[in-house]
Amino acid sequence: MIATLAKALSRVRRPATDVEDLKTIAIFCGAGLLFSLVAAMAFGLALGPEPF
Repeated sequence: MIATLAKALSRVRRPATDVEDLKTIAIFCGAGLLFSLVAAMAFGLALGPEPF
């Protein structure tokens, strides 16, 4: 039973993700964050509580 479980787990494991893929994802996430912050500043969205 343990051998069968070990075989199943070894088949499920995927190969390691390429570093270039991670760099691409990080660049797009950073660009999206930058765009969101610029849009928030341009349209005057308040990040804190509004005064009464």
